[in-house]
Formats: sequence, structure tokens, C-alpha cells
Amino acid sequence: MANILIFDSGMGGLSVYREVHRALPAHQYFYLFDNACFPYGELGEARLVERVLELLTVFVARHHIDIVIIACNTASTYVLPALREQLHIPVVGVVPAIKPAAEYCRSKGLKHIGLLATPGTVSRRYTAELVQRFAADMQISMLGTTELVRMAEDKLAGETVNISHLVRILTPWRGGDKPDALVLGCTHFPLLANELSQCLPKVHLIDSGEAIARRVSSLLLQPFTAKRITEQTQQLSGRVYCTELTAKAKAQSLAFAKEGFTLISEFCV
Repeated sequence: MANILIFDSGMGGLSVYREVHRALPAHQYFYLFDNACFPYGELGEARLVERVLELLTVFVARHHIDIVIIACNTASTYVLPALREQLHIPVVGVVPAIKPAAEYCRSKGLKHIGLLATPGTVSRRYTAELVQRFAADMQISMLGTTELVRMAEDKLAGETVNISHLVRILTPWRGGDKPDALVLGCTHFPLLANELSQCLPKVHLIDSGEAIARRVSSLLLQPFTAKRITEQTQQLSGRVYCTELTAKAKAQSLAFAKEGFTLISEFCV
């Protein structure tokens, strides 16, 4: 049984956890979210790298972690090389699912891919390279926002999503030129999948969760099954940590409890 760490600035990593846990239920899961510096999309690159290295080198050693999943597109694009130099275990990052979106559109004879991500991910050269490599023949439109990150966090804290506000954010895609497939380029955004589908009906939503689950399966040398969780594996409980035990974090712990995690604890370096 491996100790698997899911890391994010907030709760977006739950969308990745669900896919990985569905495929690999018989493992011990840890979730660490850096709410003291949330959201990472608004943090400078140097500070972001320094912060993630500081947190994860200590956490991995303290909890004997076997594999780390950086469940944050922003952190993945900045931190992975430095983190892999520091840690001697596998580190898996997330990237926008441009390739699966292009494959889906080609299979359906469609052409328009939308990328919904944070401003940092939208503007990164790495994202442009993904488009050039996998979707150069497609129409690509991008929308960068951090507002949906906060919406997803508030939703998991029990607040109602403001659909009218979400509609305003998505205005560029609500006319006659809406995308055929929409890449959810932030791990928070799949947590709003129902609301996004309500605002953009008939648009196919694509995220990186299943691809990450396949990658983790291969690194653990285990088959990717995505089988239904058995009664035995349901008894395994994960552990969740935040970097600042605020009232909001305590409220969010209820969402973690629904996913099988134990009560939230504060992690200090």
C-alpha cells in the first residue's frame, strides 16, 4: 500500500483525487492544501517555487510519502523541475487536457476547443506549445479567470454558486461561437462541472483527472481499473492537512469528510 499525496493551494485537487482513488482505492491518501497562500494563480513565480519546495520536502519526509501529485496547473508549470531535483520519489503534475480535447473533436468532426484556466496558465508558453503540438489545426479560444477558483472553494464550503455571475464570466462563449469541447485547465473547475454545463449546454467538458490516474497507476506498477470501490477499501480513510486552520478551512473539512478523509489538521513547517 502506497502513501499518495495530493497537493494544491486549495480544494481543486479533490477532482484529481476522485479519479485516482477510483482507479487505485487500496492505498493511503494524504491531501495537503496551502490555503495560507491561496490562490497560487496570484502568487509570483519565485515565491511559488520557494513555497512549494519548503512545504513538500518537509511533508514528504515527515509522512513517508511514496508519490506526489501536484494537483494544480499553475504549480505544475512552475515547480516540477525544481521539485523533482529535491525529492527522490515520483512527482506527477497536471497540464491542460489539450491533446484529449483535440482527439475528441477530430473523432466528431468538430474544430473549436475552448480553454478555461487561470490567467497564468492561459498566458504560459507551455500552454501555447501544447496547442501547437496537439491542436494546431483547431480553432482555439482561451479564457483566464481566478474567480471560478473561489467559486469552487465556496461551493465546497456549503455556499450556493452564483449562476448569474458565472454566466457573465462565460459571456465570450455564450454566443454563436461557443466551443465544441471545453478544457477545464484548473483542477478546481471540474468541481463546477454541473454549473458549467448549465451555462454552456451541449459543450463537452474535458479535464486531466483520468490521465493523471493512469500515470499514477503506471508509476505504482498497477493496472488502471477504475473499478467500483469495494466495501473493504471504503474503510480506508485519508488524512487532510491545511497550512492555516481558519474557520473556512474547518467548514471545508465537511467536503473532505464526504470523500472519506478524516478531520482536518494544520501542517506547519
